[in-house]
Amino acid sequence: MGRFVRGDVVLAPVRIDAKSGPKVRPCVVVSTAGSSSLIVYPVSSRPSAGTSSVPISLDDFSCGGLDLFQDSYLLISTKCRITTREIIGKKGHLLDEFVAANIRR
Repeated sequence: MGRFVRGDVVLAPVRIDAKSGPKVRPCVVVSTAGSSSLIVYPVSSRPSAGTSSVPISLDDFSCGGLDLFQDSYLLISTKCRITTREIIGKKGHLLDEFVAANIRR
C-alpha cells in the first residue's frame, strides 16, 4: 500500500483490550518497526478510562481527516503493532505540531 511515516493516520484492524476482538479503526503511526511493521496508537470515539488519551479533531490534520461529527481520542497508552498489509487505507496526516506534542516513540 505504500510507505508510511510518523503522524500518518491509517485504517487497520486493531485490538484495544483483551476482552474484544480486533476492530477496524483509525490509527496514528508512531514509528516503523522493520520494513513491513508499524507501531500505532488507536483512535477511539471515547477517551480511555483511567489511562492517557488525547483529543483529536479535524483541526489537527495537515491533510485528509476522519469522518468525524465529534472529537475522537488518541489512545496514547495503547501501542499496537500492525503489518503494512493489514492497512485498509490512509485517512490523512496530522500537523507536525500535534505529532511533536502528543506522539512519543
